[in-house]
Amino acid sequence: MDSVDSIGTETIGRIVARLRGLPGALLPVLHAIQAELGFVPPAAVPLIAEGLNLSRADVHGVISFYHYFRDAPPGRHTIRLCRAEACQAMNQRALEAHAKERLGIDFHQTTANGTFSLEPVYCLGNCACSPAMMVDHELYGRVTRDRFDEIVVAWEDR
Repeated sequence: MDSVDSIGTETIGRIVARLRGLPGALLPVLHAIQAELGFVPPAAVPLIAEGLNLSRADVHGVISFYHYFRDAPPGRHTIRLCRAEACQAMNQRALEAHAKERLGIDFHQTTANGTFSLEPVYCLGNCACSPAMMVDHELYGRVTRDRFDEIVVAWEDR
């Protein structure tokens, strides 16, 4: 997305105005924009920089450093794969490779049809049922390759 529509521009301006007085306001501003729009559009960078009296490079550097921030709209559903030690001990790496191949994307990307985004997480708190994954806010444990495929199929039309 190369531009921000008028609603996005208004949203960004409102958020920057509301939060600019906070110490270290950049991170709260970025979190608020992503919460409101679903991502931080690249065209928002100059608006944020001007509003916080920062350089565009400073703003872009923070967005690109933290994997949490998206610069494109997320998919309709977000799949989070646990990468913590308990899941790794239960063949998580093979599940991760399968998920990337099945979806045709890597972490921090969205499928071409806009259905799924794939994100790594470092613990879902489901260690006793490793490997674990979450789709939106629904947690799954003991996920095998076949079970992953079943879950994806079930979520495709939601």
